[in-house]
Amino acid sequence: MITFKNVTKAYPPNTHALGGVSFRIEAGEFVSITGQSGSGKSTVAKMIFAEERPTSGHILIGEWDISKISRVEIPALRRQIGVVFQDFKLLPKKTAFENVAFALEVAGVSSKRIREVVPRVLKIVGLGEKAHRYPRQLSGGEQQRVSIARALVHRPKIIVADEPTGNLDAITAREIMELFTRINDFGTTVVLVTHDRDIVNALHKRVITLRDGKVTSDAEKGKYLLA
Repeated sequence: MITFKNVTKAYPPNTHALGGVSFRIEAGEFVSITGQSGSGKSTVAKMIFAEERPTSGHILIGEWDISKISRVEIPALRRQIGVVFQDFKLLPKKTAFENVAFALEVAGVSSKRIREVVPRVLKIVGLGEKAHRYPRQLSGGEQQRVSIARALVHRPKIIVADEPTGNLDAITAREIMELFTRINDFGTTVVLVTHDRDIVNALHKRVITLRDGKVTSDAEKGKYLLA
């Protein structure tokens, strides 16, 4: 499903974000990628959805080789990968429904199909009754649920969540992680990028630890390791 083969990422003049990173994530896995700030974990996330490309090595996402993918192929790749960010990235002048629908509109989905799909996805994330509220009328946790709904709307094979609980209190963060766990239970691969020790340790799932751009640990049922 996701394979990194000896991946290096360098930025000029002499910054190395990743150095010789290799791992494989199978379909349906839930994997946390952890490490302190500057460890390279967000670079890994960006490479999975082709925002960044490796300087050397290979990244295989299903049938795509990120090191060789063309610009015209990137939209098709990203429809297979839902992305959730720390800062939600919602459109403030659109309702929850409209934020989720927009992801389908830009992909050319019909209005009829949008009216069918969006309410179902909002119901999955627990916002069925708040579809017509604007982001300013929602709590931080609810805004993140809209972001998750938007990521789910294409029925992606992979969800990449980059510090999704970073702006949330502890109780809301646990609720969001329970939602990711339920999504994973339905067979979606979840890649969680986080430095939140409590979140990682509570999951009891695979943990890949990065330090200075290198994999220092890969444990099937791991914990957040001190760098």
